[in-house]
Amino acid sequence: VILLILAANAAVGVITETNAEKALEELRAYQADIATVLRNGCFSILPAAELVPGDIVEVNVGCKIPADMRMIEMLSNQLRVDQAILTGESCSVEKELDSIIATNAVYQDKTNILFSGTVVVAGRARAVVVGVGANTAMGSIRDSMLQTEDEVTPLKKKLDEFGTFLAKVIAGICVLVWIVNIGHFRDPSHGGFLRGAIHYFKIAVALAVAAIPEGLPAVVTTCLALGTKRMARLNAIVRSLPSVETLGCTTVICSDKTGTLTTNMMSVAKICVVHSVQQGPIIAEYGVTGTTYAPEGVVFDSSGIQLEFPAQLPCLLHIARCSALCNESVLQYNPDKGNYEKIGEATEVALRVLAEKVGLPGFDSMPSALNMLSKHERASYCNHHWEIEFKKVSILEFSRDRKMMSVLCSHKQMCVMFSKGAPESVLSRCTNILCNDNGFIVPMTANIRAELESRLNRLDNSILYS
Repeated sequence: VILLILAANAAVGVITETNAEKALEELRAYQADIATVLRNGCFSILPAAELVPGDIVEVNVGCKIPADMRMIEMLSNQLRVDQAILTGESCSVEKELDSIIATNAVYQDKTNILFSGTVVVAGRARAVVVGVGANTAMGSIRDSMLQTEDEVTPLKKKLDEFGTFLAKVIAGICVLVWIVNIGHFRDPSHGGFLRGAIHYFKIAVALAVAAIPEGLPAVVTTCLALGTKRMARLNAIVRSLPSVETLGCTTVICSDKTGTLTTNMMSVAKICVVHSVQQGPIIAEYGVTGTTYAPEGVVFDSSGIQLEFPAQLPCLLHIARCSALCNESVLQYNPDKGNYEKIGEATEVALRVLAEKVGLPGFDSMPSALNMLSKHERASYCNHHWEIEFKKVSILEFSRDRKMMSVLCSHKQMCVMFSKGAPESVLSRCTNILCNDNGFIVPMTANIRAELESRLNRLDNSILYS
């Protein structure tokens, strides 16, 4: 029995250490491998491990921040960083050059600091290294993980207290039984006083063994496992059995919704277009399936009927084209992880995925043709088609004042500008609008504008980001 207990304790220790190592490996995956550093008067690419405090580093879209750094120069209109791995924020954070006055500012308030392991999703900038290794925000998390100890749950505390109390009671009863039988130690059947004492000592030990509730831990574990099974029926996955005890008496859970309770992946769910204006503005609404970055999904109309060739509708085709061109993000397939990954803003990647779901006009948009592509090619096949057909000439980046991003492209000796941004900013600049039923361009009237704004407000109220 003792050997089995020792083996069980050793197994628990090994599992705990293995889980800790896995967690540390996951943290290492967020660390950058290389960095563009100013050395000897020029910028060169060096291993991130060679960075020291005081180095000047240049970062741009897609770069992993190699160390904690202080912003010193902005090379674009703005710099936005995805800090989801550090703070759980679903939206990217805009960084600034201004100093932070507060001495006890949290990570979210340090808008002039680039944190190690986070990713630049928009813009270019230069920063000076202020912390490396264990002296970074990610380093402090790593140290905390190494120092963490399993907290004793209330149930375990009660069981320990009950076990201690039971042990004292059983020990007292055993001693009492042994003392009560002292007069029988000299019984001739025992063959002497010493043998009699040993005989009744064995009886006391047997009583103690019989009184110990060996099945109690198994019963508790079984009850927690049954609780886990019941929660699984409600789509709640329990990773640790003791957490069932806490959740069993929980009535309200308060948590940041995105990035904490969700996958932190954005996707296009609804598309609104002007269908017709012949008998007043008629707004058509389309739904899009798929909630990940995988370019797999269908477009369906308001009645739930799937569109076989979405790219044949004028408005959907133009939306897909604008989504692909007015975009600085990258969608790629990672064969090691077996999933699609983003480089850049989550909202922009969602638009790239939409362009893939809408497809292309003609034979190339047929599902049979697209499904023959490898996953690496499929990731951006439609996006690359539009980027080849429309060459980018100039980019006007998104700004807080303009609330729009515009891209000037050349196409068949013509210049075309594509814009995307906040609905109110785009609508205020619109003079004409495309109809989805016949492809005609008609003037933007007050009625059409009011109808579009009403539909957008309705989508905003249904917890959709427009």
